[in-house]
Amino acid sequence: MQQKDRRSRPRPGKEPQLTRESWRVFQIMAEFVEGFEQLAQIRPSISFFGSARTPRDHPHYGLAEEIARLCSDSGFSVVSGGGPGIMEAANKGAYEGKSPSIGLNIQLPKEQSGNPYQDISLQFRHFFSRKVMFVKYASAYVVLPGGFGTLDELAEILTLVQTGKTREIPIILVDGQFWSGLLDWFRHSLCEAGTIDPEDLDLLQVCNEPQEVVDAIFSHYEHRGFEPSAAEQEMLLEL
Repeated sequence: MQQKDRRSRPRPGKEPQLTRESWRVFQIMAEFVEGFEQLAQIRPSISFFGSARTPRDHPHYGLAEEIARLCSDSGFSVVSGGGPGIMEAANKGAYEGKSPSIGLNIQLPKEQSGNPYQDISLQFRHFFSRKVMFVKYASAYVVLPGGFGTLDELAEILTLVQTGKTREIPIILVDGQFWSGLLDWFRHSLCEAGTIDPEDLDLLQVCNEPQEVVDAIFSHYEHRGFEPSAAEQEMLLEL
């Protein structure tokens, strides 16, 4: 009896789709290359996160703007998602300060539109390559109130630090009242279930005032420089 040839062969009609997927690899590579080239010189920098839906007259918008301006005047480049809301506030504060304002813009079907306060503006089609840029050059994460996207970025950096895939940096939640429910859930559900260790909560800090955020960042680096150590540089290469 003749053996069937079980080697994998593309099904009819699948070749064009496979070709498109293959070419996407080059598109992804281009996003990484441009991001590395544009952002390698912005250190030290701070990545800001928060809702795209926050209106300009909301207190959180003014809070983000003031924190970013203080960070910029303190010598930190400010990196945001480049869109409206908290992202715009962070870029605006940095734009009015002394250090560069960077926007990592993402193409979305709705919501995302670039704000005008960007000294460096990068365009991404893929969330995962954009996420690497947020982490790779960040000396701190400043996380203001936001929705699913903000929670996604927060969980990403917590996971990377917890698992040793990136260096430990300040992860600062702004507005303790907003975050209190989530932190209680971490403490009373995740810790008690054993899915995280109580010590993992030490990765997070809560601040309410703009200067408090800046002070927390400088306190973290009081006995070391902002640049990654040799071991941390190796770690970031494997990110």
